[in-house]
Amino acid sequence: MRDSYDYIVVGGGSTGAVIAARLSEDPSVTVALLEAGPDDADCEEVLSLKRWPDLLESGLDWDYPVEPQENGNSFMRHARARVLGGCSSHNSCIAFHPPAEDLQLWEKLGATGWGPNEILPLIKRMESNSREGDDYGHEGPVELMDVPQTDKVGLSLLDACEQAGIPRRQFNTGETVTTGADFFQISSHADNTRSSSSVSYLHPIRDRENLDILTDTWATRVLFDGTEATGVEYRKDMFNRKASIRAEREVIISAGAINSPQLLMLSGIGPKEHLESFGIEALVDSPGVGSNLQDHPEVVIQFETNVEMVRDSTQWWEIGIFAQIDADASDAGLPDVMMHYGSTPFDMHTARAGYPFADEAFALTPNVTHARSRGTVRLRSADYRDKPRVDPRYFTDPEGYDMHIAVEGIKLARKIASQPALAGVIKRELSPGPGALSDADIAAYITKTHNTVYHPAGTVRMGSPDDELSPLDPDLRVKGVHRLRVADASVMPQLTAVNPNITCYLIGERAAQLIAGAR
Repeated sequence: MRDSYDYIVVGGGSTGAVIAARLSEDPSVTVALLEAGPDDADCEEVLSLKRWPDLLESGLDWDYPVEPQENGNSFMRHARARVLGGCSSHNSCIAFHPPAEDLQLWEKLGATGWGPNEILPLIKRMESNSREGDDYGHEGPVELMDVPQTDKVGLSLLDACEQAGIPRRQFNTGETVTTGADFFQISSHADNTRSSSSVSYLHPIRDRENLDILTDTWATRVLFDGTEATGVEYRKDMFNRKASIRAEREVIISAGAINSPQLLMLSGIGPKEHLESFGIEALVDSPGVGSNLQDHPEVVIQFETNVEMVRDSTQWWEIGIFAQIDADASDAGLPDVMMHYGSTPFDMHTARAGYPFADEAFALTPNVTHARSRGTVRLRSADYRDKPRVDPRYFTDPEGYDMHIAVEGIKLARKIASQPALAGVIKRELSPGPGALSDADIAAYITKTHNTVYHPAGTVRMGSPDDELSPLDPDLRVKGVHRLRVADASVMPQLTAVNPNITCYLIGERAAQLIAGAR
């Protein structure tokens, strides 16, 4: 570790790894990448994609509980990765190019310069896609591949979707799928090694002389001289002694949708009254920090099968199903429900509620793609080690839109399951089961047992310079201070309607462009 660097990137996750790699391509600058967790290089359980379920609630998971929910499952936990590569080292690597319609919505919400014309070309810079043709990148660091179509129950499910009016539609073709189903693309190598941000962007450049990758280095606050960010304080040892490093040009926070607002608030940037209640002097009164928390709430329907389910898979959740439940209420050109098909039993939340379990079973998990409920991330104390208060406020939107989509998602899943293609496959519905027929019964089941797709976003959103609730301007600069930016899922004005991990890579690519252009 040097005493100072031109750039300090806090968080070696899906976005931070990209920024550090791209900035350090310029040999005239020095870059430090701080990651609170360990290196991933020798972690077989991390590198092997199919083992991702082992990582939940493990020592490589920040494992954030949620606050008691008014209308949702209070037993929820938000898995956030504590390892180099962040959630790209922890998730199922489902790989979606961001829909153009989502990026257009970002622009409408004040994020100028983040539309399809600016962001979609970065896909070719980012990816090496197994598909041929000029529509895909073939020289980028992140490998994308089509899931092999070997799961026989999955193939029968796609037949059943067609019988239910949902055609087979390939993803990542440049056209947003509003109604369709298919096997996913995943960010993975052919040997089932995940193509995480660390594997893709950092492992090949470990010997780069101007880049220091500092794992097990937990940032505790950003340091300022007046309103100018000058560096980062970090935990030096297990006894909570502190040390600091200086940033000669900029500090970039890429700690994720939960940790980024936490670090900003610990550094004096956030809602003034909240900060002062913990004795933290407010450098910038920014009420939007930790607000606007969005997620993909996910509901679960499970079926016991008459056939043996697969015992090997790329990552166990290989198929996606999109539909428009309420086209009039949906954002233009986007689906309002997405289901993941899991080829395994999935009783993470149903067992507690007493629903039956079966060894041979599969799950469909409808999620609300553009949920309207908004939550918060708040400090629990002024101690950086205390887990922040994460309150997603699931299913609290005044119009009841989120619950309506979730209930209709269960009904749509049942429609698919009732088709002839699955007649010999499904033995019985395990949960919610035949007793939940009315909308009220289904809603009660959802409230008790729903999950998350682990996609928190929006808590340090970017927006127009005069938007008081957007802590960032469109160049990702923190308003009210200088030489400080944020870049990760927290900056999204609106969570994408698809799994957002590839979008987080692209946020890193775009952030690196903006930072380099400011030199």
